[in-house]
Amino acid sequence: MSDAGATRSLDGAVVLSALGLTAIGVLMNYSTTAALEIGQALPPLALRHVIGVAVALVCGVFAMRAPLRTWERFAVPLWGLTVVLLVATLVFGTTANGARRWLVIPGVPVAIQVAELAKFATALVVATLLASVPPKQLGSWALLQRVAVFVAIPVGLLLLQPDFGSAVMLCAVVGFVLFAGGVPLRVLVLPVLTVAAGAALYITVRPYAAARVRGFVDPWQNAHAEGFQLVQSFVAFGRGGAFGVGLGNGLQKLSYLPEAHTDFILSMVAEEMGLAGVLLVLGLFAALCFAGLRIASRARQPFALLVASACTALIVVPAICNAAVVMGLVPTKGLTLPFLSHGTNSLLCSALAVGILLRAGRDAGVTQPSYGAATSRSVARA
Repeated sequence: MSDAGATRSLDGAVVLSALGLTAIGVLMNYSTTAALEIGQALPPLALRHVIGVAVALVCGVFAMRAPLRTWERFAVPLWGLTVVLLVATLVFGTTANGARRWLVIPGVPVAIQVAELAKFATALVVATLLASVPPKQLGSWALLQRVAVFVAIPVGLLLLQPDFGSAVMLCAVVGFVLFAGGVPLRVLVLPVLTVAAGAALYITVRPYAAARVRGFVDPWQNAHAEGFQLVQSFVAFGRGGAFGVGLGNGLQKLSYLPEAHTDFILSMVAEEMGLAGVLLVLGLFAALCFAGLRIASRARQPFALLVASACTALIVVPAICNAAVVMGLVPTKGLTLPFLSHGTNSLLCSALAVGILLRAGRDAGVTQPSYGAATSRSVARA
């Protein structure tokens, strides 16, 4: 098969995976929220999710049609706008569950969760930085310091909300982009240790974070407090068995499992569709990851390679972490499952990532002069 033919088929894999996950998300959002809004022909939360999907599809098509050069040119201004919005959230944002994470702008029909945009914009600007330097400078501390500035500012603002989960996800996505871009592992050791030490310190000084760790270490001992959500997730997985109790027949969504339609929607998939449903969801994410990395490996432009890696990470890394949370493999934290969790902000950013990824696949055979930092060998290593 020719490279062009392979690229077209891989584009199809991205589209089918994203559409499959979106369809499951629509189905599970209706099933999960309808029980909370009995008596209404079309539950408002489910309707809002469907509208969000429609808007996300438009954004995805826009991102796919926009040249990659456009995203490269506007990466820094978009990052700057994100920082302004993060500051505005701290000053004017809406407080819920002890955190100020939502920004309500007059005339905008939905509240903005800037954390989703922050992950997208920061990954984009880091890809732009790496693509702008010669390969020999990839190991330089000057480059690492520039990247650190672009990462530390949004991370610091997210921690002030506080939104520890989004801050960790942002660092993880950036780390993936640096690795895929060919930054030497010896250079990445210090940033990784710094993030790990910062996370440990944050958990130590923040009581709510320490409580979540206690709930993770021994959820059954704290089943009526910190471990409640995780225990209820385990119950959902246990009730689902191999093939689930049937769509609409789940019980955990009836106020037993908090955030069943957002952070813990995979638990509802497990209860109503069983292990088969969970494997289907994880398989679609794996297919999207494989297709995204193959698109990156075929890119001939440094920025195309880097932005394809970044967009793949923006979808796959949160998916892995969300699955790990609901299965009790890592401490509980507020993370959406891309395409499935209720929330327009996550849908829009995921759709933009898929659109850019498809554009990178379409341009895979185009060669343009650039000082690119990344090579196909670095992606193969990733």
